[in-house]
Parts: sequence; structure tokens; C-alpha cells
Amino acid sequence: MANERVELRIYNSMTQQKEIFNPKVPGKVSMYVCGVTAYDYSHIGHARAAVSFDILFRYLKHLGYEVTYVRNFTDVDDKIIKRANETGEDPLALSNRFCEEYNVDMSDLLCERPTKEPRVSDHIGEIKDMITQIINNDYGYEVNGDVFYAVEKCPNYGILSGQRLEHNRAGERVAVDSRKRHPADFALWKAAKPGEPSWDSPWGPGRPGWHIECSAMSACYLTHKFDIHGGGIDLIFPHNENEVAQSWAADKESHISYWMHNGHVTNNNEKMSKSLGNFFTIRQITERYHPLALRHFLISAHYKSPLNYSIAQLESSSDAVYYIFQTLQDCKDALAPLVQGETEKKEKINEAAKDCIKKLSVEFQTKMSDDLQTPVILTGSLQDALKLVNSSLKMLKKKLQRRAQLQLVESLLEVEKEIGKILNVLGLLSTKSYAEIPQESKEKALKRAGLVEDDVLHLIEERSQARINKDFARSDKVRTDLTAKGIALMDVGNETVWRPCIPSEPLVAQPVQTENKATKVEEKLAIVGEGNGPETST
Repeated sequence: MANERVELRIYNSMTQQKEIFNPKVPGKVSMYVCGVTAYDYSHIGHARAAVSFDILFRYLKHLGYEVTYVRNFTDVDDKIIKRANETGEDPLALSNRFCEEYNVDMSDLLCERPTKEPRVSDHIGEIKDMITQIINNDYGYEVNGDVFYAVEKCPNYGILSGQRLEHNRAGERVAVDSRKRHPADFALWKAAKPGEPSWDSPWGPGRPGWHIECSAMSACYLTHKFDIHGGGIDLIFPHNENEVAQSWAADKESHISYWMHNGHVTNNNEKMSKSLGNFFTIRQITERYHPLALRHFLISAHYKSPLNYSIAQLESSSDAVYYIFQTLQDCKDALAPLVQGETEKKEKINEAAKDCIKKLSVEFQTKMSDDLQTPVILTGSLQDALKLVNSSLKMLKKKLQRRAQLQLVESLLEVEKEIGKILNVLGLLSTKSYAEIPQESKEKALKRAGLVEDDVLHLIEERSQARINKDFARSDKVRTDLTAKGIALMDVGNETVWRPCIPSEPLVAQPVQTENKATKVEEKLAIVGEGNGPETST
């Protein structure tokens, strides 16, 4: 699969249509993505945003671009201060801890580290400079140590979201600050309050407003003109809209070519949120499911579409990941004795393998270049390739002429290599061996079933004895009971082995209760997550 340039099209939220991607600098891409507000463990909504833009990051590099990827951490925020007051911690120390925990989760999900990961507390100087420029350009004003942005002076306010000032109904949820010139004016700088972190400024001690940080940090690393700005769909208004306004006010030449937004995680088509208490952290999910199963689930729907979470879908992704890596390991095991010390001339691959590789390559390039159609990749030619591997392995067990055997071996090697390339761009190929992923998946399946492997082996022995005794009712019950728990028994010759499977009686999802802060991971998994939105992120 050559890294050939293809015509990449991505959906631009600004124009509300797919557009051909043309970076400002040929061969180079500049990308900024709104990161998390670090005051707690991250949930599946954060995971979806991170994985969606990790896929974009990987695919752009696959196409041969040099990518500068910036994703921020908000480490100065009302929610951080509130949580720090509750725990008795220093706000910056608390936030730093959860920034590190976030990176642990991202590593588990095989998300590559961005080029830069700026934090608000490290960029107060750049933020103050931008606010000063906005004031000097007459788009901001100071009131008793607070600085507000004057939205009425921005002629294009609402250009990204479609929200117009005359349609905003201020005061319905939060009392309008009477000091504002317009109810929709938003804070660029907040005057210091007792017990809060603060920095000196021309307007007195205080800290940045939420929206200004992304404008300042993106400009710091990518200038006021860059290619892609990403985030959760619930950031379009007001956060991203305010970014557009601020950046324009600071520099009239500011311009972002493409705005990209990932969809919500939903339950019964309703967005999940912490306020409803119906979420689980990434870590609580990966305690019971392989991290690659979660990643597979997150890319099983188009990044822009709502993603409806259910245990059944996560089980399906878990089963798919097991199948992928068990197939690849079976291939490696079968080929190992046939390629060791191989000195014979390599044979050309067979026609079936040629067709398979071509189909894989064409579908991958075509669908990924059509706004990252990952679901099609997972369910299309990749599955056909895995089926070809399995059928070829069966053929390899038969007595074949040496030349036919060598051709089949070479064909399997090339198909396996092509599968690996695709898995790598999808972020499903870890540094671990093929064998480790199925083994880890089995351990997770045992945990979900409430069993240890000795329990399964004992039941296998019990079933074998029941069959010897012709007690087929008991034999069938052992198998049925295990299948209900997600453990499948398979008779291979005279041996019975087990593997994870989709439970015939899956757990019913239940929401997390917000008053129970220490929800046990052993509880039934809940519908989880919210988009990368203002409650928990910027």
C-alpha cells in the first residue's frame, strides 16, 4: 500500500460540506484540537474525540504529510478550582495529576502523542498579549478587573455556528452580568477571587477566561493561519464561535481552513453527560474490556455521527479484536516452521492474494480519503482479507506440492503485511505481539464472567466426563452456561479449548449514580460519556 497522494476530502463545519483538503503549506499540515479540562478521570466522550483526531493524524502522515498536531490541556478553570477546594489540593497540582492520568488512558488506547501539548498555566503571557491586542483594536473592554469581549462589534459573530446575536436568549440559565455592554459578551480575563490561582496583568490579578486560551495557544504554535481546528460538536457554540471572534479581533488576517467536529456519545439518541450521572470513565471500561476493543468501538461509527453506546456493541468490538489478532497469530504460527531458514526462490503470490491486496488498498485509500470512513474499513475488505487468511491456513494443512506450498506461504505473508499496514493507520496495531492481544482479551472476558481460568478448565473437564457418561443434558448445560457468560467452548480434535465470545445473555446497562463518586468497576457497565464539551473540556 504505497503512500501515494490521494484527493482527501473532509467535512468542514464552517461551510457545512465536504471539501478537498489543500494545506496552506504544500506537504505540511497544521492542526489544533481542543483538549480536556483536567479535573477528573476522562470518560468515553473524551476518548472519542481523542481517537477521532488520532485517526486523522495517522492518516495524514500515511499520505506523506508532515503534521504539527497541537492539543491543549485546560489546567486553569472553575471546575478545577471547585474540585481542588473539595479535595484540599492545590488546583494546579490536581490538574497536573489528571493531565498525566489522561495521557495514561490515551496510551492505553494507542493514541499517538500530539506534537505539542500546551497547558494554560504555561501560556499566561501569550494569553495576556492577545487580550491586550483585542483591547487595543477596540473589541474588548475592562470592568473592575474583568475583561469582556464586545460581541456586537464583531460583524461575523455566529459565522461558524449559525447562532446570531438576535437569537441568543441570555439570562435563561445564568443571570446576566449587568456590567456587560451586551448580554452575550464573554470573559477574556477574570478578576482574582480569594483562594483562586491568579496572575498579575494590566487589569489587575486574575486568570484567563475559558475561550481565550485556545485562540492564544493555537496562534502561539501554529500562527493565526492554520489548516485544521478540531473538537467535539458541542464546542461549536459558544467555544469555537468565540475563538473565531477573538482571533479575528486580535488579527484581522486570522483564518482556519477547516473546522472538524466529532459527534456525541449517546444512549437512546440522548447525549450523555456528567450532570446526568450516566457515564463511565475510560479506565472503568478498560478494566473489563481490552483497550483495543474500546478503540474499535469508537471507530465503528463515522466520527461525525452520534455514537450510541451499548454493552452489546462493545462486546461485538471485543469479539472483532479477538478475531483479528487470533487470525494473525494463527497465520504466524503456521508460517513460522515454513519460512525459517528458507533458501528457496520466492514464488509469486496467487491470484486470490493479489485481488485481496488490491481490494484492501483501493478501498482503504478511497474510503479513508472520503472524510475518514472507518466503519467501512472495519466491515469491508479487511474482513474479506481475514477470511482469506483463515481459508488459506486450512489449505496449508493439506498435502501440497512444494511449489504450491511456497506460493501459498508467500501469499499469506503479503496479505498479512497489508492487513498490518491498515491496522497501523487505524491505531489498532500495538507494539505487543499478535499473541498478547487475544490472551489479554481472554483475561478480560474471564473478569466479566466472574471466573478464573481454572474454573473454565474445571468445567471443561466436567463436560468431558459428562459426555463420556452420555449425560448430554449436563454437557450441553455446561456449554450453554459458559456461552451466556461470554465463554465459548470449541472441540478441536480430542481437545476442548475456550475463547471469548459475545455473551448470549449480555448485561443490561445501568446508569451511574452521581452521588456514588467511587463507582465500582465490577458493577454492570453503564451507558457512558459525553462529547468533548464545555462541562469537562475545552
